[in-house]
Amino acid sequence: MDAFADLFRGVRAHGSLFGSTALSAPWSLHFVDGAPLTLCTILNGSGWIVPEHGEPEPLHSYETVVVRGPGTFSFVDALDTEAQPVQCGRFCATPELGGTRHRLGWADAHAGGPTLIVGAYPVGGEINRRLLEALPVVLRVEAGGTGDPVVDHLAAEVAVDAPGQQVVLDRLLDWMLVCTLREWFDRPGGQPPAWWAAQRDPVAGEALRLIHGEPAEPWTVVGLARRIGVSRSTLAKRFTDLVGEPPLTYLTRWRMTLAADLLLEHRTATIAEVAACVGYADPFGFSAAFKRVRGMNPTEFRRRRLGLTPAGYVERQAHFPQQEDGQEPGDRFLQLQRTH
Repeated sequence: MDAFADLFRGVRAHGSLFGSTALSAPWSLHFVDGAPLTLCTILNGSGWIVPEHGEPEPLHSYETVVVRGPGTFSFVDALDTEAQPVQCGRFCATPELGGTRHRLGWADAHAGGPTLIVGAYPVGGEINRRLLEALPVVLRVEAGGTGDPVVDHLAAEVAVDAPGQQVVLDRLLDWMLVCTLREWFDRPGGQPPAWWAAQRDPVAGEALRLIHGEPAEPWTVVGLARRIGVSRSTLAKRFTDLVGEPPLTYLTRWRMTLAADLLLEHRTATIAEVAACVGYADPFGFSAAFKRVRGMNPTEFRRRRLGLTPAGYVERQAHFPQQEDGQEPGDRFLQLQRTH
C-alpha cells in the first residue's frame, strides 16, 4: 500500500452532502458548516471562493477548489458581493453541528448561469489529519486535467434522479478528490509533502510501501534494506534525504498514528491489544513510544479525546469482538489495511 492511499483510508464519501445550483448575478453563498474538507467545481461561468482564513481564489469553468476546514467559506460572483449564509440545517456535512448529510438541489435555477457543484467530507481521525495537514486552506486545480471527465460524469448524474444515485455521487466525489490532489501535488513549482515525491523513488518508495503495508512487522533498517535489495546505508541515506526523517522514526510515528485511531475507534480494547495491532509485544514499550510521540500515554490520550473524567474513567479490560473467521484483532487490522 502506498502512503497516499493509506492516508485516504476512511476518507470516503458516504451519503455526503452534495449540492448543485444554477445562479444568476448578483449571487452569493456562504457555507457555514465548517466541514474538514470541501470540494467545489463549477460547470460553466466563473466566481470567487472566499475562505474565512486565506486569500480569495478565482474559480472558472471546470476548475476545482478544495477548502480545508474548520473555517467557513463563501462562493460569490464578485468580491464586493455580500454573501448570504447557507444554514447548517439545510447544507451541512457535520451532524454534530445540527445539520444533516444529504444531497441538496437548489430550485432557483437560471438557464445559462454558472452551475456550482459542492461536496463535503466529514472526515476525522489521526490518519486523516496527516492528509489534511499536508494541504493549504484553499487549493485550486485548473481545467484540462484528469478531473475533467469526472466533472462530466458529476454533471450528468446530478441532472437525473435514479435509483442508486447517492452511491454514484459518493464514488464520483472520491474519484474527483483523488484526481484533484494528485494534480495539485504534481503541479510545476509546487511543494508537496516529502512522502509524496519519495513514493516514486525505487528505494524510499518501496520502504514506504512496506511500512504502510505491514506496519506491525518487526522492521529494522537491515530488514527493510534486505527486502528492497539495497545496503543498509543506502536505504538509511536515501529515505532520510527524501522523507526528511530516518526509516524507523517514520515507522514509529506512523504506528502511533494508527494506534491513536484504534484507541478511539475500539473503546473497549486494552492497551496491550492496541499495542499488538501496531507491532508491540510489550504494552509498556508501546506506552513509552506513544508518550514520546504524542506527549501523553495512551490511557490519557483516550480519556481526553473521549471526554471522560479522571474519576469516572476505568480502563476497560474487554477484548475486541471475536471475528467470525477466527482471526485475531491484529490480523484483522492488517488485512483491513491491505484491502483499503
